[in-house]
Amino acid sequence: MKRDFIHITDFTTEEILDTLELARELKEKFHKKDKHHIFKDRSLAMIFAKPSARTRVSFETGFTWMGGHALYLGPNDIGIGKREAVKDIARVFSRYNDVVMARLFEHKHMLELAKHATIPVVNGLTDYNHPCQIMADILTILEHRGNIDDPKIVYVGDGNNIVNSWLKLAERLSLDFVCACPDGFEPDEDTINSAREVGISNINITHDLKSAVKDADVIYTDVWASMGQKDEAETREKLFADFQVNEDIMKLTGKDTYFMHCLPAERGREVTDGVMEADYSIVFDQAENRMHAQNAIMVKLAEWSGII
Repeated sequence: MKRDFIHITDFTTEEILDTLELARELKEKFHKKDKHHIFKDRSLAMIFAKPSARTRVSFETGFTWMGGHALYLGPNDIGIGKREAVKDIARVFSRYNDVVMARLFEHKHMLELAKHATIPVVNGLTDYNHPCQIMADILTILEHRGNIDDPKIVYVGDGNNIVNSWLKLAERLSLDFVCACPDGFEPDEDTINSAREVGISNINITHDLKSAVKDADVIYTDVWASMGQKDEAETREKLFADFQVNEDIMKLTGKDTYFMHCLPAERGREVTDGVMEADYSIVFDQAENRMHAQNAIMVKLAEWSGII
């Protein structure tokens, strides 16, 4: 039976932990320049309705290192949900390829793609969530902290797809998760309620940044206006002005705290240059781990789906 990775909750707690361990093993092999051709003679179709340099480079480099061939399909190559029905694309690609990765605007298109594809589908991002990023994030926290036992993660900014993914992870791992956001920019209410109902994590949504960051193990932020929201950038800059992660905010934690950002960063807006460049910033370890986490996800899906 084929498996997909559309939400963090598509994996059990045990499967998440196994995938993180595999990611660490693959990372070590990659750094040693060991050959790892588990996807020899296999192909990955990469659908980009929403362009991203990091997502393309990390998936393409990773799949190629694992012996496979990755094909890039940009917005001009494939009009998913526009020029052609999503279910038709899913069926055709399933006959050409072994895995599909898609980075889309509309989450409903991702769900439809997975429903009709007979090969594993990996969610490279939608406007609702970004599960590969959060797998990379928790891998990075594990590496630096030595464990992932009840970390206090304070996300600062818009309650966006990154926050929704953290809330999904909170259904599988025990977290103390706080979203500090301006009024009116809270994460999806159903996703909050679902995480709270599972009952293994502490979930707090607040508008008080200074009290939120106390005792934080990690402070995390993202751009204030994502792709597709740039017409709101000027308005958001005013509303989010008090939610910048700067050196003073980092000091308010009262402990040694890591800083994370999923990139690209708009330095001087959501975060200062000083915080980005500080010793406590683990942003670029986080960026590298996108590839290793994604490699592990694809290997696991291929194994469970009987492809390798």
